Amino acid sequence: MAPSAPTAPDRRTEQRTRVVVRFAGDSGDGMQLTGDRFTAEAAEFGNDLATLPNFPAEIRAPQGTLPGVSSFQLQFASTDILTPGDRPDVLVVMNPAALEANLADLPAGGVIIADVDQFTRRNLAKAGYAADPLSDGSLERFTVHAVAMTSLTVAAVAQTEPVHSGPHAHAGLGKRDAERAKNMFALGLLSWMYSRPTDGTERWLQGRFGSRPDLVAANLAAFRAGHAYGETTESFSVVIEVGPAALPAGTYRQITGNRALAYGIVAAGRRSGLPVFLGSYPITPASDVLHELSRLKRFDVTTFQAEDEIAGVGAALGAAYGGALGVTTTSGPGIALKSETIGLAVMTELPLLVVDVQRGGPSTGLPTKTEQADLLQAMFGRNGESPVPVLAPQSPGDAFAIALDAARIALTYRTPVLVLSDGAIANGSEPWRIPAVADLPDLRVRFATAGDGPFLPYSRDPETLARPWAVPGTPGLEHRIGGLEKADGTGAISYEPNNHEAMVRLRQAKVDGIVVPDLAVDDPSGHADVLLLGWGSTYGPIVEVARRLRAAGRPIAQAHLRHLNPLPRNTGDVLRRYRRVIVPEMNLGQLALLLQGRFAVPVTPVTKVAGQPFGVEELEVRVLRELGAESHAVGSDTGVAR
Repeated sequence: MAPSAPTAPDRRTEQRTRVVVRFAGDSGDGMQLTGDRFTAEAAEFGNDLATLPNFPAEIRAPQGTLPGVSSFQLQFASTDILTPGDRPDVLVVMNPAALEANLADLPAGGVIIADVDQFTRRNLAKAGYAADPLSDGSLERFTVHAVAMTSLTVAAVAQTEPVHSGPHAHAGLGKRDAERAKNMFALGLLSWMYSRPTDGTERWLQGRFGSRPDLVAANLAAFRAGHAYGETTESFSVVIEVGPAALPAGTYRQITGNRALAYGIVAAGRRSGLPVFLGSYPITPASDVLHELSRLKRFDVTTFQAEDEIAGVGAALGAAYGGALGVTTTSGPGIALKSETIGLAVMTELPLLVVDVQRGGPSTGLPTKTEQADLLQAMFGRNGESPVPVLAPQSPGDAFAIALDAARIALTYRTPVLVLSDGAIANGSEPWRIPAVADLPDLRVRFATAGDGPFLPYSRDPETLARPWAVPGTPGLEHRIGGLEKADGTGAISYEPNNHEAMVRLRQAKVDGIVVPDLAVDDPSGHADVLLLGWGSTYGPIVEVARRLRAAGRPIAQAHLRHLNPLPRNTGDVLRRYRRVIVPEMNLGQLALLLQGRFAVPVTPVTKVAGQPFGVEELEVRVLRELGAESHAVGSDTGVAR
């Protein structure tokens, strides 16, 4: 724990149910690392939480400029929450550019903690400030704490004496290197402000920098100095406590969507008894799935970083042909390149998992920002009639279950399956209850074996319409494979018109017949006439808006689609049950278009393509506007007017 220090005599403790904190600074200031560690502290304490990392696409944008600002927002609570929050209660800024880029999101009365050392004339000019906002009165509506984080960090690090011999020898750090630890000072201060446990962070620092004793000493000194500053200064009159959340019993861990996907893929391999082969090419924001799986080789996982997207999916399909669980991961631009090989997987009817972690487009677009605009590409982005099942997780933790279900469908029905995650899910995190292995689905498969008669590679299971999976080299199972149309049953190349129509319809019928759960509707009143329907990462904002509107006396039903192709069999019945169906999504209305075309029911899209997820307040206002109601602001539990 951080060393104790005298506490200001007039300090009081305030209990809150939820708090939103945002760390913001230059892309080299370690804001993602700081936010992740604060998240880990909240998770260890037992809070419910949700996060929103936000960082520039450039590896190293110009220092101190607006394009180089990186931020990390976290909402942690003693109650159930589903989003990282709309606006921060506390904004920690490491330079003027971070203040300028984030100030508009801070409500009146919000707290600003600024590294005053970085508010130099040069940095102010880079951010477009003619005068110092910390002293010119422009921030009067906020509570501002100007803290000399950089100089206090340098002073704290300077007190760590060098060790000249032994296994922990170090010479100490110079001033420039010492300054880089200021993010740990900020973390220590916020840990004190919110009564966060510190043991875990100290252990983590020792483990992360164990090979560099000088870095261990510097970061520990900075972290402890920030904690001590909160205790000893008279600037902070309130210590805030947010108690643990009453989550369902179980063992939890903090998890991101990309890590959950990786774990789900590994679990699918273990439950199917198949080796996992990932053929992938690095692309933001999907690369972390490749990184994570590359660390899990002990679970019979092989990762292949290919020279390009086409080679990655080709290798994965080849692995599937050889009897492995083939997987490829990418984002929207990569799906465009992989489309021909996905069509080949449709024609050869082999199981393949294709993960698309969506980002802003088109083309290179917004590589580090989120979007949901690949739905139509996933559904139809291949030549010919080329149906593919499509699934989408609704939250970071749900990505684990979606990976398992995608594997179930691919292995059972012998088809490629597309998983549509997105940047908000991939990089966001939440508490995840670790499931018992016995509760995971049994995914074991039966490979084809030689029989008495000739092998028919395109004969079909009467229930699933899946063809046999024949491992190459098995005696008696020799057969032709490739992209040309196959004759029903024999698999011979066929240009016969009636056969082609029959095979096209069989492939479509196989996808249409996939068994998925019915669409569940949350309608506590039992008489709502408006349905909010979403998919993917819109889940959290939609549920929160439904809760707010119900609390205000308006009955609202809410439902969420995790299976987009095929849709749940009761989808049409659900849509026809309501006078208004409103579909919020981060595109220009792609799901709404599909639903209207399929079921001939009126659907109202509420769309956003700004590279950022819906805010709850923002979506509430949009929904009320669509309903013709008077827009109104809703306050938070902190009492801040919205």
